Amino acid sequence: MNFDEVRFPFLGFTVNVDPVAFSIGSFNIYWYGVIISLAMVLCGVLAVRQAKRNKFSEDLVYDILLVSLPSAIIGARLYYVLCEWDYYSQDLSRIFDTRSGGLAVYGGVLGAFLGAFIMTKIRKISFSTCADYCVVYIPLGQAIGRWGNFFNQEAFGTTTTLPWGMTSEKISRYLASNCPELDASMPVHPTFLYESLCTLTIFIVLLLVRSISTHRFETTSVYMILYGAVRFFLEGLRTDSLYLGSTGIRTSQLLSVILVVGGLVIILVSHLKDWERLPLPANSSRKA
Repeated sequence: MNFDEVRFPFLGFTVNVDPVAFSIGSFNIYWYGVIISLAMVLCGVLAVRQAKRNKFSEDLVYDILLVSLPSAIIGARLYYVLCEWDYYSQDLSRIFDTRSGGLAVYGGVLGAFLGAFIMTKIRKISFSTCADYCVVYIPLGQAIGRWGNFFNQEAFGTTTTLPWGMTSEKISRYLASNCPELDASMPVHPTFLYESLCTLTIFIVLLLVRSISTHRFETTSVYMILYGAVRFFLEGLRTDSLYLGSTGIRTSQLLSVILVVGGLVIILVSHLKDWERLPLPANSSRKA
């Protein structure tokens, strides 16, 4: 075991964290990958179990998962690589070394939506209906997946004196090397925890919105607005943000603004034009 001590000095306790969940011979399986995988499985199971109750096709859920999950992983990696192109362009083989880290949430979300969009075009069914049903489970997956950052001791914020501030040798080394303006001996904001709690709340809100919504893309737009707002503010606390080229603009904050504005516009247009939610066609299930 290779434990790292994650300390919560103001609360007076320490947690021993090992990023490796288990090993197969000399091959290590990390908690980050295990947690992400469990999040995907749980969201898929819930989406299938709740399908009939929401007049959705179970078979269609499987089709969406089959396309969206791999496209989400590809999108998450591609987004990160493009944002860090100066590093990856020096050695293109690094692009495929995902075990060294480098997945971006926004890239994963965009990839999942693109995969679902392509699948609905192939099946000739309403993308809005699929998006409004499935988008509910994205924040749940995010809420669970963020705990992988805890085991990796990453995605934390600036220093803080709040009671739940955390620190470790790895965090202190990172601050000393990358954030000289900060006191490396101080605890930091556990922004992964903030986002986990916020996205869990968004999941609960979207369950309610989906149950009462009557307009196309309404549930999807609420996700865009809520997550965009949450991510904008939390990204401002992060010490490991991706930036737009050589500018001081944080990529995730820019995309967050676009999501919030886009979500508001879509809701407004949907109501003004009275875009009623479309039902699934009778042949949306393979058994039909």
